Amino acid sequence: MNRQLTALFAALEALLVIAIGIAIPLAPLTVLWGAQFGFAVDWAAFWRASVDIWLLGHGVDITFALDSATAATLGLPAAGTPFTVTIAILGFGLLTVLLAVRAGHRIADTRYATLGALVAIVVFAGSSLAVTLTALHPLARPSISQGTILPTVVFAVGLAIGLRRGRRETDARPHPITRWLDSRPTQVRLVIRTALTGGAAAAAAVVTVAAVLTSVAIALSYAKIISLYEGLHTEVLGGVAVTLGQIAFLPNLVVWSVSWLVGPGFALGTGSAVGPLGTSLGPIPAIPVLGALPAGDLAFGFVGLVVPIAAGFLAGAVLGPGLVRRLDGPVIALAGVCVGIVGGVILGLLAWFSGGAAGPGRLADVGPNPWAVGGWAAVQFAIACTIGLYASQRRSGNDRPR
Repeated sequence: MNRQLTALFAALEALLVIAIGIAIPLAPLTVLWGAQFGFAVDWAAFWRASVDIWLLGHGVDITFALDSATAATLGLPAAGTPFTVTIAILGFGLLTVLLAVRAGHRIADTRYATLGALVAIVVFAGSSLAVTLTALHPLARPSISQGTILPTVVFAVGLAIGLRRGRRETDARPHPITRWLDSRPTQVRLVIRTALTGGAAAAAAVVTVAAVLTSVAIALSYAKIISLYEGLHTEVLGGVAVTLGQIAFLPNLVVWSVSWLVGPGFALGTGSAVGPLGTSLGPIPAIPVLGALPAGDLAFGFVGLVVPIAAGFLAGAVLGPGLVRRLDGPVIALAGVCVGIVGGVILGLLAWFSGGAAGPGRLADVGPNPWAVGGWAAVQFAIACTIGLYASQRRSGNDRPR
């Protein structure tokens, strides 16, 4: 494939990622436009809404200004003044990453992969700017700079992962970072690798457990969720749109469950708290999936705190046998601390991405505190992983060279 075809192919891949992301909310909204509104409303409003949803999924701030009638209907008297929504709908960001990984893998198969990657990023940035400009409206105005940069950064991350995977299949040469790491002293190399592997594994384990708990909570709260659906009085198409929106928000709920397991919990409005030791909520939006939230004090909620500790211990126990034979005691402790730092940073970043302002008034504070989540996770992982590493040292002590 020559340069021109590679550039065209990469550009089409980038456009496809944007098209799929916007089409997901646009398709049901367009059906709603025809079936419920009889094509009487300007379709451009549904296009802008779809673009706004897609941009929110990538962390773009959008400033809303509701008219007085809508504000009164929603019970938000302060909504007559402009307010900014900063919370990200992580499902759309995750979709962009996955599609970008696929695009990067396909571009890596071409002869001019570097050129293709640059073209894909430039085209994606230009297209993201273009769709952001089409969504500008006095009642909902996304940030133009963020609308250009943030989706492009998310796309570039996924593209880099896909390029790396594709090149690794065809090129056996080690990555420059791998070569640099291999040139470090043995102890430094082992500590870095243990920190990255153990921290990522511990964080992934907590996220996995949180996903399972979120699914179980939704299943057990099925009756309450259905009653909230009925209270919305939406028709079939409206219910489908609400359901799709909640599915896109599920990654946020999983991260909030992570913060619940770690300990700090999360907020659903200023002054509220949802944590393992109890739940204190004020008025919250009538979103059906929120019916799965725990209510009141939980007698055994503190048991959830065992999850990050167990994840850190298992990370240390699994990595320990290959580590303790080549490291001294103090360095093993340093490795455990570094595992905690890496795991805490990962969960803290996830908490940061998952929260923000979701509306006016008290809804300006929604989600977990990233500093608290990251700090507590780092402490829990570090202590538990260090114990796991030393436990491995004791178990394999007879195998160590004397």
